[in-house]
Amino acid sequence: MDIHRLEVFCKVVELKSFTKAAEASFLSQPTVSEHIRSLEELLEERLVDRLGREALPTQAGQILYKYAKKIIRLRQEAMQAMAGYRGEMAGHLALGASTIPGAYVLPQRIGGFKKLHPAIQITLSIGNSRTVADGVLAGDTEFGVVGARWSDPALEWREILDDELVLAVYPSHPFAKKTAVEPAQLLTEPMIIRERDSGTRRVVTQLLEKHLDLSRLRIVAEMGSTEAVRQGVKAEVGIAILSRRAVAEDIERGSLVAVDVSAIRLSRPFYLITRKNRQPSPICSTFLAFLQHGPD
Repeated sequence: MDIHRLEVFCKVVELKSFTKAAEASFLSQPTVSEHIRSLEELLEERLVDRLGREALPTQAGQILYKYAKKIIRLRQEAMQAMAGYRGEMAGHLALGASTIPGAYVLPQRIGGFKKLHPAIQITLSIGNSRTVADGVLAGDTEFGVVGARWSDPALEWREILDDELVLAVYPSHPFAKKTAVEPAQLLTEPMIIRERDSGTRRVVTQLLEKHLDLSRLRIVAEMGSTEAVRQGVKAEVGIAILSRRAVAEDIERGSLVAVDVSAIRLSRPFYLITRKNRQPSPICSTFLAFLQHGPD
């Protein structure tokens, strides 16, 4: 069974499209179709159904997809192990991260790591915390870095970095002239929050619910990214609790103001999440050591 064909098949399943799989694999669409046809002839099973514009795996295709991912990952680990035996460090590492570590922490760490190991290709996928965890569970990424923790028996969690949260307001807001506000004062102001599966939203909820009846918050907007929330505050839609890393330049320039909330320690850890009982690849182990011992 040709591994390259399995890789193309996985792309079709993941992207739900022959056309998108062809673009992602730098192949023509007829070539992608031929690879799928060859696998179907070999296995004597239909693997993909074309339903309108979508390409969805059949039941047989779903079974093959799980094993194909394992085969591809095992090949990568074997190649990395042999490179390590030769004293080299080369190959591919896929990791995931939620918005704040993905946008403001990991790019710098990846840059430093690449200077030491230029032959390693790194793919960083950014999404909300739940999406990142799903990628780790599915084996699409070897590990993730997220800003919230919940119960999942298939995942291991480890604190690796700290993140400070701040109440961000626009300069003309009455809070901007204060050094701190009481938690109850938040109930009088329009608030912008992240989407439901966001790690930031999960943590902010946990911090505030000890001091406030959250049902009384005046939520005026729910946005799907930190950048959208940041821009919403700058546009005076409302105020929001955000990572200081995300608004550091705005605070420095004076386009946003950070205000303390009395009696609440607005901070959280970032968590490294891995799949339980999954042996990390040599490249993954090397990168994790660099991530945990490199400069913050």
